[in-house]
Amino acid sequence: MELIKPEENLKLDSEFLVNAVVGLMKQNIFNEFIKTRELSNANQEFCEKIDWHPVDELPMKESFIKELQRIEKEPHTSQTRTPEEFNKWCNSL
Repeated sequence: MELIKPEENLKLDSEFLVNAVVGLMKQNIFNEFIKTRELSNANQEFCEKIDWHPVDELPMKESFIKELQRIEKEPHTSQTRTPEEFNKWCNSL
């Protein structure tokens, strides 16, 4: 059974192909990351180019969710925090 006949003029949507290839590469990188918790240099470069990291696909830690819920119940302030204060808060979680 021939899927594509040589005489047919096959045109493929380049955006579809790009999305398919990127999706397959992300899945491969994610599976490898789950096993090793590391990224090769090539995979790291790819992730940076598409602004994605395998940890983006992991569920949030329960402790982080509880901390966000606790903060949500507290009175909010309109005071702007410095980057140092924000980093200190993030590191305390």
